[in-house]
Amino acid sequence: MIEYSTEFLSRVQFAFTITFHGVFPTFNIGLGLFLVFWEAKYLYTKSEIYLKLCQFWSKIFALSFAMGVVSGVVLSYELGANFSGFTDFSGSVLGPLIMMETMSAFFLEAGFLGIMLFGWKKVSPKAHFFSTCMVALGTVISLLWIMSANSFMHTPAGFAIEGGRLIANSWLEVIFNPSYVLRSSHMLMASMISTSFVVMGISAYYFYKKRDVVYASASFLPALYVAAVLSIGQVILGDFVGIHVMEHQPVKTAAIEANWTTQSGAPLILFAIPDMVQEKNHFEIKIPKLASLINTHSFDGVLPGLDRVDKKDRPQVGMVFFSFRIMVGIGLLFVLLSFLGLFAIRKQRLVRHPILLKAYMFTIPLGFVATTCGWITSEVGRQPWVIYGLMRTRDAVSPIAVSHVALSLTVIFILYMSFLATYLFFIVKVIQKGPGHAEEEEVDALGYLIDAVGAERDS
Repeated sequence: MIEYSTEFLSRVQFAFTITFHGVFPTFNIGLGLFLVFWEAKYLYTKSEIYLKLCQFWSKIFALSFAMGVVSGVVLSYELGANFSGFTDFSGSVLGPLIMMETMSAFFLEAGFLGIMLFGWKKVSPKAHFFSTCMVALGTVISLLWIMSANSFMHTPAGFAIEGGRLIANSWLEVIFNPSYVLRSSHMLMASMISTSFVVMGISAYYFYKKRDVVYASASFLPALYVAAVLSIGQVILGDFVGIHVMEHQPVKTAAIEANWTTQSGAPLILFAIPDMVQEKNHFEIKIPKLASLINTHSFDGVLPGLDRVDKKDRPQVGMVFFSFRIMVGIGLLFVLLSFLGLFAIRKQRLVRHPILLKAYMFTIPLGFVATTCGWITSEVGRQPWVIYGLMRTRDAVSPIAVSHVALSLTVIFILYMSFLATYLFFIVKVIQKGPGHAEEEEVDALGYLIDAVGAERDS
């Protein structure tokens, strides 16, 4: 039975908030880089197609950027209010990393966003392109700082503990902690793949409706090539990440594989229902020795089991097990759809395959589902540690009343759902209007959301 404690509700609230927020920067990281590519093509070709394409996708970028800021500003308050033990213990190390993200990334994005959106006729083409590059660079820098802070929580390095608090001995080791490069690369690639399938899905919608097909072609093709290359690259990089996780967090690997007993030649469990009480799996479907091969590159390699630690030190196995498989399943689907698209383009049959076009439309949200499942695998798999090996989650929670957390969770849920409904309403309006009618004008929602951003920041 679930105990609705302060710890449980605080974790649910933070998980909901950061999951909701995380979709928007994930999308904008990839979209910012695509905008740089399309605007470079416009400067090189002087084609109005790329100009209108930039203006069209810039509107979607702006709406998503505003939503990311509005939904993300709450996170800092939640850390202070709900997890004061965590901020007190780690603030002197993680605080500067978050501050650097704001100072170097958010200010860079916000400083050039207005020029990128509304400066087409007010600044020179090269100055406008520079502003687009700065906005895109800001999204990437933001990712790198956030991933540094999060990776430190998984593989802490370069620190000491004095007076019951973390202090940095070496900022280079803190920033470039053992998992930082792999996890940052993995996330950057995930952002590009997720955004590629959004671009392809919306372009497929125009192909399907037989409208704006010139613009759809100009956006679909580069997104397809990026998806084809990176979806394969992500599989390869994921292998390195998996090996690294087994080295530094073997219990997480055991949970991913639902492996209860340390063993050599462990089978890959395709499906099961893990039972944490009985410490066994029900209804297993497995392939002999494949888990050992994947994780150790040897059929007889030793796969760590959950028996390595006490029950109190184990994560929620079912959640980690299934989230990982959803992520991998979507990733393999992306590989398949990428190469089906390349084949259809080569045979000049893409627009004559309505089923394939519908498949691309269906994939619009799937990249974010896969990315979210990846985060669930990573963060839930780290439990019961908020900073691995240093601080337990139960010790990070603030001593506040359950009713207060329940109230704030309810208010946040209602507000965020209203934000999402507004966002989707105006995104659909932009898509229905299409890139063929993209002009330099403010979408009604854009002014509303930018005003909201200002209000949130001022507060």
